[in-house]
Amino acid sequence: MRVLGVEGTAWCASAAVFDAETDAVFIESDPYEPDSGGIHPREAAEHMGDAIPRVIETALGHAREEYDDRGDDEPPVDAVAFSRGPGLGPCLRVVATAARALAQTLGVPLVGVNHMVAHLEIGRHRAGFDSPVCLNASGANAHLLGFHDGRYRVLGETMDTGVGNALDKFTRHVGWSHPGGPKIEAHAADGEFVELPYVVKGMDFSFSGIMSAAKDAYDDGVPVEDVCFALQEHVFAMLTEVAERALSLTGTDELVLGGGVGQNARLREMLASMCEERGARFHAPEPRFLRDNAGMIAVLGAKMAAAGDTVAVADSAIDPDFRPDQVPVTWRSGESVARVPGASDDAADLRGAEATVEVRGDTVAKRRLPKAYRHPELDATLRRERTVAEARLLAAARRAGVPTPLVRDVDVPEATLTMQFVGARDLAAGSTVDHARTVGEHLARLHVAGIVHGDPTTRNARVGRDGAPEDGRLFLIDFGLGFQSDHVEDYAMDLHVFEQSVEGTATDPAPLVAAVEEGYRAVGDDAVLDRLRGVEGRGRYR
Repeated sequence: MRVLGVEGTAWCASAAVFDAETDAVFIESDPYEPDSGGIHPREAAEHMGDAIPRVIETALGHAREEYDDRGDDEPPVDAVAFSRGPGLGPCLRVVATAARALAQTLGVPLVGVNHMVAHLEIGRHRAGFDSPVCLNASGANAHLLGFHDGRYRVLGETMDTGVGNALDKFTRHVGWSHPGGPKIEAHAADGEFVELPYVVKGMDFSFSGIMSAAKDAYDDGVPVEDVCFALQEHVFAMLTEVAERALSLTGTDELVLGGGVGQNARLREMLASMCEERGARFHAPEPRFLRDNAGMIAVLGAKMAAAGDTVAVADSAIDPDFRPDQVPVTWRSGESVARVPGASDDAADLRGAEATVEVRGDTVAKRRLPKAYRHPELDATLRRERTVAEARLLAAARRAGVPTPLVRDVDVPEATLTMQFVGARDLAAGSTVDHARTVGEHLARLHVAGIVHGDPTTRNARVGRDGAPEDGRLFLIDFGLGFQSDHVEDYAMDLHVFEQSVEGTATDPAPLVAAVEEGYRAVGDDAVLDRLRGVEGRGRYR
């Protein structure tokens, strides 16, 4: 099969030809480069109108010249694939119009591709991985995806702006032109570390605070090289940490990187280091497949066309808010990032996302190991602060009526907690409605006491052993991201983190999510559930 792909979601007009038999990809691109500031939708659409016909003609010319297996009266490709969304509406309309006209002229099927899923699939295709977690780090997006039960599930995402757009906000403030990422990378080479905010909430993250702090630091006279260095060290460490948390939650040992920000060498270095430390495999496609490009559209389009997943012209409307978890994945089956139901963690030595756990009888030694990917100053601060916070909050949670392990010793210099061993397994391997309801009740009790867990995923809820002293009770563990707060917003975020971990790995998450909220409502404040609806709407393209 040979497919022509057309891309133009925001700034890059691109066309490509993918030949499935040889795995060869030809890409012709013409990026839009604004004179100043960021991307202007009207100007970008005008660029698409000028450039899309040219790049398509070049790609078609390549197909005709490179492959001589068809007659003059046969189309040079078997299908036309195009970016259906997400993206800027004016740009998407230009691309869709061109793709429809071309498919009809050639008499071949039309395939509508989700741009973000294409970023994931090109990495999986080039790596040969079965079922990886994917970190998409692009201009307007930043999220973690994993395949389960016929769809890509969002395991974590930005709660405000995409990572590339966040970096561009700083560079526009400094007066640099678009794109800002390469300029930050270049200036960071001569910078020194300065402290900036670091915001991770389960597997979600936020960039607004760190960007405001970076602009303030620059305005206060901190050398721009130092601010750029610190931005890379903080932002990319956040992305690497949540990627590791996703690997831990799902149990997979494969990670792929997608998106234009993935061209940054420091981000790739951090992710590779993290994966090496935990024995996982990491793949970042070559740069031409990381930035916006039609090659990934053509490759995924070929997979979809082979599965019969084509679209009639009348049904091919664009969707500027097209989320990856809305896409029925017709070209894959069987593989899943989710843990096998019923799996246990009886091993004496376990590794989570940020710590090793050594189990000896009824005692657990949890040590937060140094992370080689993080800057030493940032790493030391996080390990110390999280160890102290966890010890304090475990005790406070018990006083609030939430079952947690007893803390027996705290070694701050070694970032080690010695605790009571609790639970036969966690909920990542499978949860019941009763378990979910109990988690909702536990979170409500924490919030009534002014405690935010910070990372209440299914991995951090453990079911007690029958017949043991805990006798089937459900415990909450790992309060390292927790803190004291009286803000409804923070409580709603706790609920969102747990529900997202359920939705990312459960085959039928709806009853479990409903049970969580039922349990919360029985003990907690309805205002938190009302705010939860607003938090859910903040994910990209909701």
